[in-house]
Order: sequence, then C-alpha cells, then structure tokens
Amino acid sequence: MTLALYPPVEEVGNYTYGYDHCMKPFRIRMAHDIIASYGLDKKMTVLQPPRATAHEMTQFHTDEYIEYLRRVTPEVAEIMPSYNECFLPLLDCPPFDGVYEFCTISAGGSMAGARRINHGEADVVINWAGGLHHAKKGEASGFCYVNDIVLAILELLRYHQRIVYLDIDVHHGDGVEEAFYTTDRVMSVSFHQFGNFFPGTGDVKDVGVERGKYYAVNVPLREGIDDETYEFIFRRVMRDVMETFRPSAVVMQCGTDSLSGDRLGCFNLSMQGHAACVEFMKSFNVPLFCLGGGGYTIRNVARTWAYETAVLLGEKLDPSLPYNDYYDFFGPEYTLD
Repeated sequence: MTLALYPPVEEVGNYTYGYDHCMKPFRIRMAHDIIASYGLDKKMTVLQPPRATAHEMTQFHTDEYIEYLRRVTPEVAEIMPSYNECFLPLLDCPPFDGVYEFCTISAGGSMAGARRINHGEADVVINWAGGLHHAKKGEASGFCYVNDIVLAILELLRYHQRIVYLDIDVHHGDGVEEAFYTTDRVMSVSFHQFGNFFPGTGDVKDVGVERGKYYAVNVPLREGIDDETYEFIFRRVMRDVMETFRPSAVVMQCGTDSLSGDRLGCFNLSMQGHAACVEFMKSFNVPLFCLGGGGYTIRNVARTWAYETAVLLGEKLDPSLPYNDYYDFFGPEYTLD
C-alpha cells in the first residue's frame, strides 16, 4: 500500500523564508495540486499527520535549540543578534514568522510516516514536505531548521535493525550522515556535487568512525553530470549497498536541485533521470520512505515530485498537464517535463 502524508498544504504554502530567499515552501502546494489534478491522490491513502511536539523533536535536537526556535521571531532576532548567531546562520536560515510551526509540520509528517512503516500499514510512504537534511543537533544549516529525516530514522530504528539512508540532492546530506556517523545500524549514501560547493563535506574518504566505520558512503560528483552517467554510477553503488547491507527499510531524500536548470544546483539531470533512481529503489521491494528536500526552480520541483508520486504508484501520466490552480507557472508548453 502506498501512503502519502500531506501536512496542511495551504498552511505550508503560506510560510515564507523571505521575498528574496531561494527556498519557497509554496512549491509543496504546487506539487500537491498537480498530484490532485492527475487524480493520483485517489489512488493512495492520504493523511494529514499530527505536528511534532517539542519533546519529539528533542529526541535528536538539543532542548536549548528547540526552545530557541519556539521563541524566536524576526523582532527578537534583531535585538539579540549575537544570541541568534549561536543557532541560525542568518542568510541561509532567517528567523521568519512561524518558523517553529513550520518545523513541527515537516517533522510531524516524517515521524508519522516512519510509524506507519513500523506498524506494517504502508510499504511506500511519501512526505514531500520533509527531507531537510542539513539541520544539525544544535543549529540550523542550509535552509534546514529541524532534521525530520534523522527523527524519522530514529523512529524506524525502534523496529528495524538496519536502515539505508539515500540522498540524491545536489548537496551532501551532511546533517543525517553526521547524526549516524558512529553507528553500524544506519548506512548513509549520498550522491552530491563536490568541490567548492555547499556544505563542503562528503569526500569519498569520509566513511564513518568507530562502529560506524565503512557505514557512510559518499559519491562526490562533478557539475554537469547527465542522466546516463549518473544512472550508471547510481545503480552500481546502490545494488552493492542493498545486497551487502540488507536493510529492512530505506529512507530516500529526493531533493530536486540535482535537476538541470536549478537555481543553485549544477547537475544536468532530467526529470526522468531523477525519477529513475526512485524507480530503481522501489524495485528492491523493501519499505521505502520518499522525502522532499532541495529544489529552487519551483515549477520543476512540483512537476518532478508529482511524476515521482506516479512512479511510486506504478501509474503513467499524460505529458500534457491537466488544468490546475498554478497552470500559468508551466507555460508556454504546459507539459509535465
């Protein structure tokens, strides 16, 4: 059974990092609208999960950091700049209005999805509002405030002995890798651009430490990589990971900033090339939790996550977009890709 966890879509779309900021939560509302316009929401179980509580988020994050997020506003940050800098890098992670509520929605969806997998109520779960992989234990990073992925994996580890975390965002999944760098129960695998590129981590030599040594796999790539090359590398690495590690669940961060034409990323992947990774992981018939992530050309983000929803459902989509509330964003072609 495929399960989609949609936070209150109208609410998520109303949050804003700021007019000039690259991250646009509005893209999640656009993706949902395309999914609904194709009728895909009728072919899966759709839930609105509860928000995460402060107690739940402190299963990974520090009490001080979560309390700070609960209290911070743009006005408070302005009068306490030095205190603010302890927790938020201001340019990437501004203290926007409602930041704490925004985090509870994302984290709540991912934790609820993990519980559904744990209880055998779904074998494929989707939360496009999740995937915020840069957030650290005690600070925000790279547009990410609360690491919903780490919280979801911690939930899965209650029932599953071994978890694979897979990241196909153009940026290294540093926050998740760091959280599980010393354990042999989570194998993190990240395909990312490397070399003078944020966050600057993810060298092929970074393999984990202590019990986690050789349980971190980094695949640093150069800018401009295309579908054919990416797929060749991806399939070889992930087939070996799945056959050797034998996880009982996979958490996959599907950041779309690895697509051609992204405002920040420099890869040259098509929508089909990106979705081919999702389809390949589905073929292992292991419970799969797909999350969102980066993606800064919002019409490409929305189309790709809608297309990947169809891939997970085994549905074929008409390349001509059905009319939807954001139809004008996709002109002049008005096509899926």
